[in-house]
Amino acid sequence: MQDLHDRIKSCTICKAHLPLGPRPVLTFSVDSKIVIIGQAPGTKVHASGIPWDDASGKQLRNWLGVSNEEFYDVQNFAIVPMGFCYPGRGKGGDLPPRPECAPQWHEQLWDVMPNVQLVLLIGMYAQKYYLKKAAKKTLTETVDHYQDYLPRFFPLPHPSPRNRFWLTRNPLFEAEVVPELKQTIKSILLQ
Repeated sequence: MQDLHDRIKSCTICKAHLPLGPRPVLTFSVDSKIVIIGQAPGTKVHASGIPWDDASGKQLRNWLGVSNEEFYDVQNFAIVPMGFCYPGRGKGGDLPPRPECAPQWHEQLWDVMPNVQLVLLIGMYAQKYYLKKAAKKTLTETVDHYQDYLPRFFPLPHPSPRNRFWLTRNPLFEAEVVPELKQTIKSILLQ
């Protein structure tokens, strides 16, 4: 497992496309119970090297009902984004995750994490990659039908502050889905 970690951390497969250069950000352990698959690190996370070390991470931990200590305990959570490095900035925010990472590394990561009980699919990129044809037409529909993907997957919107309009338009997410998410996470972590 350490060899895989070292190979990922030294990956330069898409170096030519990364404005800040490669700095793969992920965490995992053979004991990880839950895998968080998000998009790609932003500039703050690129700088710190700590996954979800930003406002989005604070909101995600709130949705999950976990402390920083619980969140960053690799026996609880593996953090494996679709793209491990900051992809750069586009018109409406960060660019999509680089398409090279998931096909190159994800399968190898699954091979070393036999104890995973739940995979959180955060955002459209993770949902389309993992749910394939089972994903609904929109992220909203996929999240609304989260129960269809349990017990393996739990699709979520991105917790970015930029998504506040989505949250305003979809109040049932925080009223109904988040409590179910918290209960699911709590029951797994207590095992």
